[in-house]
Amino acid sequence: MSKPVKILLFKNEIESILLNEILTEKGIPHIIRSYHDSAYDGLWQAQTGWGHVEAPEEYSEEILQIYKEMSREA
Repeated sequence: MSKPVKILLFKNEIESILLNEILTEKGIPHIIRSYHDSAYDGLWQAQTGWGHVEAPEEYSEEILQIYKEMSREA
């Protein structure tokens, strides 16, 4: 398995929770990283996005497709 790479940025926490559940259910290895920093009281998140998902590069197309379908349904 290759080293995790940043696949996509989240607009909000709801997106991250939903994608996390779908990827976990499908058995796709991933890491959700939040940009929240208590020292700045969330200011960084407001300017750069909520966070991102990392996964092995071989899963990037599948994750992007899942995210696209998930976003379309919302």
